[in-house]
Amino acid sequence: MDRYSVFLGDVGGCSDRYCAAYDRPYSTEELFDRVASIEGIGGVDLVVNAGFHNRESEIGGHLARTGLAAVSLNPDLFSDPEFRQGSYSSVSASTRKKALDLSLRSVDAARSYGCPLVVLWPGQDGYDYIFQSDYIAERKRFTDAIREICRYAPEITIGLEYKPKEPRTRSYLSTAAVALLIIQEVGENNCAVTLDYGHALYAYENPAESVALLAAHGNRLAHVHMNDNYRSWDDDMIVGTVHTLEYLEFFYWLGRTGYNGWLTIDQFPYREDGRDAVAESVRWMQKLRGALKRTDLSAIERVLASKDAVASSRLMRSILFP
Repeated sequence: MDRYSVFLGDVGGCSDRYCAAYDRPYSTEELFDRVASIEGIGGVDLVVNAGFHNRESEIGGHLARTGLAAVSLNPDLFSDPEFRQGSYSSVSASTRKKALDLSLRSVDAARSYGCPLVVLWPGQDGYDYIFQSDYIAERKRFTDAIREICRYAPEITIGLEYKPKEPRTRSYLSTAAVALLIIQEVGENNCAVTLDYGHALYAYENPAESVALLAAHGNRLAHVHMNDNYRSWDDDMIVGTVHTLEYLEFFYWLGRTGYNGWLTIDQFPYREDGRDAVAESVRWMQKLRGALKRTDLSAIERVLASKDAVASSRLMRSILFP
């Protein structure tokens, strides 16, 4: 489970709705070099937008040059204004086709890079007001599109990334449980879940319990995104800086359920240097996982079996401060 990756753009300059850029722009070559310079990072996650096909061979060259693995391809279903009323669920057939074509091009790119995973975060699929949406019709269009993508490439895992809100006030792919229901409706073996730690917090889930839930219902955890926040917003902060103890339990349940995939850093270091912030996330994960490795797992199992809160507190303290 010691495989760390990062979204390519996370080591560059980030923007928010108040400031267009907190750092200078970086070229694609510079971004790859910055990722490759971070000790412990072995892969990169790529966002596929409308112009990606013009740079596909260039990006393939950077992957070969740096030795970084292509960990996931992520179609940009959120920043195109045409998707403002939904991508897969849109009432417009031409908009739905555009979203589907972009997703299938992402699958093709994944194949060309030897990447086994395409992650779908349909952030614009949802609604903002009551009496705005036909929930049944839109959810059916949404599910039908995901099924078509899964059938297009049965050898590629399609990871559904859930998030309760933002940019829409309510998202159709909102929680781990909803993701499992969608997978059940899709009915394809290669349909799974990408758990973003911050999104799970934002949905007021316990991420460790979400891991257990996904394992119990078909072993559907395909991928995880690592970050942190205060639960009130998707802040995408450095891993472990807020929910340190919860991260210990999260890593325990990843190990217990047999997750052996990548740990992808998905954070927005607005005012920090992106490379330094990503490196800090790697160090946090290594330290937290190292602390667990030094812990007698049977001791954890005994505490869980006892359901003793004082023993649980004692356990957490002993892991962090041996």
